[in-house]
Amino acid sequence: MRAAVSDRRGVAAVEFGIMIPLLSLMVVSVTDIGLAIYRKMQVENAAQAGAQYAIARGFDASGISNAVTSATNSTAITASPGPVQFCGCPTNAGVSAVSCGAVCTGGAQAGTYATVSAQATYYTLINYQIVAATYSYSAQSTARLQ
Repeated sequence: MRAAVSDRRGVAAVEFGIMIPLLSLMVVSVTDIGLAIYRKMQVENAAQAGAQYAIARGFDASGISNAVTSATNSTAITASPGPVQFCGCPTNAGVSAVSCGAVCTGGAQAGTYATVSAQATYYTLINYQIVAATYSYSAQSTARLQ
């Protein structure tokens, strides 16, 4: 009996067997977080690509929507809500919508702007039970056209 108690062979294998599920969960969780952040960056880049398209080629709702969906290799990204063209004046808080032809503060003519939106949903790799299984990301980019 004394020999069995002092025998240390196989201890490393038992410890490895106990630790491998925890290490595997950590690897999957870190990968899941990375993929979620990557999806968020894809959505932001898609909205910016749509705004860049509008700057370069003018306002074309279908062309902008195609630029948004084609900006990444993800099929989950949509241009929703659709792109919007409006007239506005720049302010400290952003762009305030005004009627076209209006004169802004400072005497400048109101400019033409386009707002492009993109959105996608990320589904986690496994159900963690303590956090949500889906995350919805959306981004919006506004650019002056004229």
